[in-house]
Amino acid sequence: MDQKRELSSIDLAALVTELNRYEGAKVDKAYLYDDDLLRLKLRDFDRGRVELMIEVGDVKRAHASDPDRVADAPGRPPNFAKMLRNRMSGADFAGVEQYEFDRILTFEFEREDQNTTLVAELFGQGNVAALDETGEVVGALQTVRLKSRTVAPGSQYEYPASRLNPLDVSRGGFDRHMRESDSDVVRTLATQLNLGGLYAEEVCTRAGVEKETPIEEVTDDQLGALHEALSRIGERLRSGDIDPRVYEESIDGDGNADGDGNGDGDADPRVVDVTPFPLAEHEDLPSVGFDSFNAAVDEYFHRLGSEDTADGESPADASASRPEFEEEIAKQERIIEQQQGAIEGFEEQAQAERERAELLYANYDLVDEVISTVREARENEVPWDEIAETLDAGAERGIPAAEAVVDVDGGEGTVTVELAREVDDDTADEDGDSVRVELDASEGVEVNADRLYREAKRVEEKKEGAMAAIESTREELEAVKERKAEWEAKEAADDGSGGDDSEGDEDDEEYETDWLSRASIPIRSPDDWYDRFRWFHTSTGYLVIGGRNADQNEELVKKYMSKHDRFFHTQAHGGPVTILKASGPSESAEPVDFSEETLREAAQFAVSYSSDWKDGRGAGDAYMVEPDQVSKTPESGEYIEKGSFVIRGDRTYFEDVPCRIAVGVQCEPITRAIGGPPSAIVDRAAAHVTFEPGMYAQNDAAMMAYRNLKERFADQSFVRKVASADQLQEFLPPGGSDIVD
Repeated sequence: MDQKRELSSIDLAALVTELNRYEGAKVDKAYLYDDDLLRLKLRDFDRGRVELMIEVGDVKRAHASDPDRVADAPGRPPNFAKMLRNRMSGADFAGVEQYEFDRILTFEFEREDQNTTLVAELFGQGNVAALDETGEVVGALQTVRLKSRTVAPGSQYEYPASRLNPLDVSRGGFDRHMRESDSDVVRTLATQLNLGGLYAEEVCTRAGVEKETPIEEVTDDQLGALHEALSRIGERLRSGDIDPRVYEESIDGDGNADGDGNGDGDADPRVVDVTPFPLAEHEDLPSVGFDSFNAAVDEYFHRLGSEDTADGESPADASASRPEFEEEIAKQERIIEQQQGAIEGFEEQAQAERERAELLYANYDLVDEVISTVREARENEVPWDEIAETLDAGAERGIPAAEAVVDVDGGEGTVTVELAREVDDDTADEDGDSVRVELDASEGVEVNADRLYREAKRVEEKKEGAMAAIESTREELEAVKERKAEWEAKEAADDGSGGDDSEGDEDDEEYETDWLSRASIPIRSPDDWYDRFRWFHTSTGYLVIGGRNADQNEELVKKYMSKHDRFFHTQAHGGPVTILKASGPSESAEPVDFSEETLREAAQFAVSYSSDWKDGRGAGDAYMVEPDQVSKTPESGEYIEKGSFVIRGDRTYFEDVPCRIAVGVQCEPITRAIGGPPSAIVDRAAAHVTFEPGMYAQNDAAMMAYRNLKERFADQSFVRKVASADQLQEFLPPGGSDIVD
């Protein structure tokens, strides 16, 4: 049987309930693969990373996917993905609904400044549209302009015409729709009742009614049985009473369906359908059960994609074969060549406009005479044709002003003059010795010259835009070259991985990449949920996060502090909330016996970003408590400021902790700027700089660190991209700093 490639309306009805369990998850980023697969990366406090996949191409689906099955992020995001990032980054997922009984899902996202609705159309050509709070289309994958509806930026989104919902239809309405048909039972259920072929057959089987029975021969009892079977399906979906199944079909060695369902095919079985509950229509097919329908859908489309890849297709969520790096490099080089040509053209045009303006002033009296003559004639209501004839006659008599006029355009109200310019003998033959200038006959010489100067300035601004564009293209070209080098390095590593392992792990430990000397370092950018906070990983691998302000202090305690974590703060007022995490957001929390080294690094982090540093003190004291000792409830009559907390019970103190922070560049396994206590940074960074409280402002200290690090790498462009002064400044404490020799 044919493999299912689109989710049905019944499938979406079952999925909506499960997807709403992610309500409250925050959007991190949006990605777009191959113009038809949208990936929304979300962060759920209880479940960790959530990957929402919406595909509207040949395959049409919407579900949360296992992060391990998601392909690496594509290259430069297209405009639609950029727009979604601008509108939705940091937004809360507020829920999803199915539009009536159609294959349309509406996802709601809320943010303080603006809300966004994503409409996923999983029918026909497929589409995804982003709407603002008023329902106006902000952007869409496909612009739709039909007589019945329009989906285009700037227009109000229009849903397709309403369809009958067979799961809610009353017995009377059901009988009426069935009796109005002139076809058989199964076709009427599939089309008039909008069930589609598979579920129309399922209802017939469950009701015990022959599928091909003509409507005129159907009895009232049979209609009752059909409506009852349909109602039971609807009730099961509404109550969440599901038993998901992924159905398989055995195939023989030639890739043909084995057909008998006994699993004796020569090849591995292929998936053919996924349903929210077992179907009588598939009782002869082997199936695999799942705890949730979302998990079943994810498994089905993952296997479908893998099978498509094996058959030579290239689904967007499968790992691709070797990208066409050479083609992309050639494309970027062509774009750069075109942009360089445009820049040269802008330069020539701006120079020409400026030269025309200067020629007006160089021939001021002549130009003024032309304009005055024409203006006086127009004030006397002389027609433009007569003005042109008068000027022609004056030219024949040798009047210089009339001789300079080469065109009169009454429709535009302009006069074009030809003015001589001074040229060298070397350029006279090449460029000519005169220039034509179009004049607004209603304005004076100064106004006409100013218009030309303004035009020259406008063209120069276009040149600046083109220069910025060419720089962006050059960066993209470098990124493609880096991805190519990274791919080739991986291929070389894979090719060499099958050799003799007799040397064991000892050689691996001895090998260390000399990142500072490498001419090109591939960029592997991270995308971690904690990036917006202050953070570092201890030398033993535990994550420590701290607040940058009162709002983040509140958020860390309320959302990200678990019962086995540790809470740190300084004795000095004005320190950040610091949490030593026992596990990640998606990991189960277990008691941890943190080492003394780990605890002291967390304490040093708390002290270094506190007022101790800002006040220029070389050391400070910190304390540690259990999460259940931290409270927002003050004593009677007291008040707690935002971002502050009440600590009750015994505290573990860390005294005279040095104020020291190191910032550096990490090159493996990912590339990024890092910062934190020196003992946690030195071994992770290919190069680092250590700071103590001092005299240089935060931005100046960051620039010092950037220059220091850049000089130590052969690939200085790499440092600029992953550890710029702005990126390093994120890891420096507020207040003055000095580099430690």
